[in-house]
Formats: sequence, C-alpha cells, structure tokens
Amino acid sequence: MPLCRIAAGSTRRPKLNAVQEAADLFRCHFSADPTIEVRGYEVESGVSHTPLSREELMQGARQRTEALVTRLAASTEPANFYVGLEGGLDVVAEQGKRRVFLESWAYATDGKRGYFGCSGSIEIPEVLAEEVVVRGTELAAAIDEFAGQAGIRDAQGAWGVLSGNLISRQESFRVAVVAAFAPFYNRHLYLAARSATE
Repeated sequence: MPLCRIAAGSTRRPKLNAVQEAADLFRCHFSADPTIEVRGYEVESGVSHTPLSREELMQGARQRTEALVTRLAASTEPANFYVGLEGGLDVVAEQGKRRVFLESWAYATDGKRGYFGCSGSIEIPEVLAEEVVVRGTELAAAIDEFAGQAGIRDAQGAWGVLSGNLISRQESFRVAVVAAFAPFYNRHLYLAARSATE
C-alpha cells in the first residue's frame, strides 16, 4: 500500500487529530487507498492572533500552507499534500446588529492546486465578542476566562464550551479538512464539472 504524507501547519493535538481523522475518512476514495502519515509543523499564519473576518481566516489558512510548501521544498521527505488550519471569528452585520461567529477553516494543496474548506459556524455570546473584538483579547485567553477553565484550546476548544461539548474544536477542523480535500479525493466529479464549464 503506498504512503501518502500530509504536512499540517500546526503541532497542536486537536488540529493534528482532526487532519488524521479526516484523512482516515477520505483515503479510501483515492485510487490507491494509501496509508496516510500526518506530520505537524509549527508555521506562522501571518494574520492576527484571532482573525476577525472570513477573509482573514482564509488568508491565515492559505499562508500557513504556503509556509509549509516553502519550508519542505528542499526536504528529503516532501509531502504529497499540505494543509493549513485557521480558527477565529467572522464578524458580520445582520439587521443593524453585530453578530460574531466562531469558524474553523482549512486550505489544502498538492503544491499546484489548492482548495478551501470550512466548518459550520456557531454564534458566540455578546460578552465574549466584546472581549475579543473590542478589547482585543486573544480568543484562547478569553474563552478560558469565560468558562472558568484553563487550556481549553488544547482540549474541547471554544467550540466545545459553546456547544455544550456536542461539537469539539477537533470536530470542527475535521469537517473543514474533509471539505478542503474534496477536489482531491472526489477528483473525477470536480474534473467533470470543470470540463462542463469550459
């Protein structure tokens, strides 16, 4: 069975577990049904500690991936795929009111083509939004204070706190990674769709 290496732009356990779980789901859709090896690397996102828009979330995920590609270009063990993960907030106006949503984003590339994927969204309480959006507190610190716990980012994450542990941080990133990789593991459908529009 062939080996497929996925380089992930994080060393945080929930993110790496999310990539591994996603890969375990879609690997059988690759023609060779490869063994997947996920390796994490610490890379910078190039965006703020807590992104505050969909555009910044996407930029952070893409820039983590591009940093991975550059870093591993001269490596003796380059990856088959590179994935960057970025979590943060999307601040929107709805009927004249500020609404703030927690989202998880992924960007996956094979070094030539790249695609985005996103989790769902969960609206955060106004008091938490005020702390992060207005006061500039990092979401990881704000959610610890809000929930009266420590190290939430490396456990269930803000997703777990806000959803009563029905959706974890890891699960939100797993969904984003599965979505970002769809054009690779479901390639025939995406190629057919592209051919139909040309």
